[in-house]
Amino acid sequence: MVRRAGARWISLAEVVLGTFIVLGDNVWHVLPNSNFLLCGMALVSFRLRGDWSTIGFRLPKSWTRIVLIAIAAVVVQQALGQYVVDPLTKPYLRYTPGANPMQGVHGYGLLRWLGIIWTYAAVGEELGYRGYLLNRVADLGGHSRFALLSGLLWSSALFGCAHWYQGPAGVVSAMVSGLVYGAAYLSTRRNLWTSVLAHGLSDSLALFATYFGFAS
Repeated sequence: MVRRAGARWISLAEVVLGTFIVLGDNVWHVLPNSNFLLCGMALVSFRLRGDWSTIGFRLPKSWTRIVLIAIAAVVVQQALGQYVVDPLTKPYLRYTPGANPMQGVHGYGLLRWLGIIWTYAAVGEELGYRGYLLNRVADLGGHSRFALLSGLLWSSALFGCAHWYQGPAGVVSAMVSGLVYGAAYLSTRRNLWTSVLAHGLSDSLALFATYFGFAS
């Protein structure tokens, strides 16, 4: 019991520090790149815990199921954004000018952005927010359903804050995306490949839409 209580205190400290890192970089601008810092924390945490399987990068029993769930997550995310989030927030919230960092991409910039999407965004952000922060919050409640839900909500809120540069509308949109990615992750018993694929596919669609002039 002492060990369990001690472990939860460590997890709480990680949650507090992780939250400070996200806000310190994206909102207060007093820290460097939060994604790198979170990934570094995650790798150290998993190493000290001695259980790399909890990181989520494990071979699934069925890649077909993982891919189908990831595609379904992208469809849900896009539908929510277009038909729910944007119509509800548009009268009240705005994106900052130039909120789309891929705007103006051309030529070989497409390949550069694909590399960023599938490494920094898909792998890096999913490791930091879903694989790490979600689970550290869930630790506090013993990974009960309520604890996992709390982890999903908290990590999604921080994921929204990570997109602070996009303005209030961008924060809300990213929070909803985080909820969808997290739900896909949890639906496959915390296999991180599910949310990585969903995140990468979604951002790739946005990239190609911008590249071919379908989005600004």
